[in-house]
Amino acid sequence: MKIESATGLVLRVRPLTDTSLIVHWLTREAGRVATVAKGARRPKSPFRGQMDLFYLADLSFARSSRSELHALREVRLVKSHAALRSELAWLQQASYCAALIEQTTELETPVPLAFELFGAFLCQLPKQPALPQAIFAFEIKWLEELGLKPNLEESHLTPGARQILETLLKADWPEVFRLRLSDAQRTEIGLFLHGFLVFHLDRVPRGRNAAAFEDGKAR
Repeated sequence: MKIESATGLVLRVRPLTDTSLIVHWLTREAGRVATVAKGARRPKSPFRGQMDLFYLADLSFARSSRSELHALREVRLVKSHAALRSELAWLQQASYCAALIEQTTELETPVPLAFELFGAFLCQLPKQPALPQAIFAFEIKWLEELGLKPNLEESHLTPGARQILETLLKADWPEVFRLRLSDAQRTEIGLFLHGFLVFHLDRVPRGRNAAAFEDGKAR
């Protein structure tokens, strides 16, 4: 039985049995990994308090030769990102980006930039109010990593919206949040990226409108 170690962010957690959980991780070393945490729901489990949605942790797991579900062995919490839980809008944005990563990556295929991009996003998110450009920046940065960056020069975007997207692509996260978008720009950019994602990915993960627009609808 091969034991592997990794550093990962929790993307999803769901019950498997009355006592066990399935935990989906985005790891730096192995990409997306699904693990079974046996006994994790028991009060005295060593896993208690060590993993929840968006937790960053060091983990080890025994790789299964028969399925994509591996046995979680140890978890050591590094960072809980507790501040995200104080604002629903932050959780909505983090959840949408996690779903986008899951939809566009294969299990156990290392994509180091996915881990770095999502980790930096989670750290920056609770440092200011939830803003639409956080989602737009994550989408266009991730599209570039996937080799699907839009050709903005050939788009029908207005010059102002095109410039904002070019800035979001290159900017670090603090700079992303310093940008100021008009209502018209938010709507134009949001609809453009939505259409682009649907065209290339067939669908957009649920929750995008809630994550990208304060009222849940493109204005």
